[in-house]
Amino acid sequence: MRIAVGSENPVKREATERATAALNATVAAEGVDSGVSEQPMTDDETREGARTRAERALAAGDYDLGVGLEGGVAPADDALLLTMWAAVTDGDTMGLGGGPRFVLPAEIARRVRDGEELGPVMDDVVGAENVARSEGAAGVLTGDLVDRESALRHALAGALGPFVTDYY
Repeated sequence: MRIAVGSENPVKREATERATAALNATVAAEGVDSGVSEQPMTDDETREGARTRAERALAAGDYDLGVGLEGGVAPADDALLLTMWAAVTDGDTMGLGGGPRFVLPAEIARRVRDGEELGPVMDDVVGAENVARSEGAAGVLTGDLVDRESALRHALAGALGPFVTDYY
């Protein structure tokens, strides 16, 4: 089975490889546009980005499945949540799965609401570069109890349901 993940981010590729290891799949990274803003601000926009990435990844070559992984934020009460969504398609069926959610600290949430992207904000907060290509905000905010790769992997496992069971 050939699977394309719609991103060249190594964390997203690793999450896809780990989530599909039991399928004996080969995973290729296809740099595709999400079709949504660089910083998705709602669950709807984040899901749409995941679906678009999955469709565009599938269309990028001779693949059996396209995978889209998208991180974003979503309002909840007075808080802003880190959220992540996964989509998988074979061209006919679309599977969706969500990852864990984390409340963003107030100052980080304020900066994102004011128009900054979460990735660069996290880089600034931790004094590092490309946090999104390593532990991600999830790892930083949980003291590495959950990192970005595992959060995305679990979202993707949920999205794979229609392709690995007969219950859908």
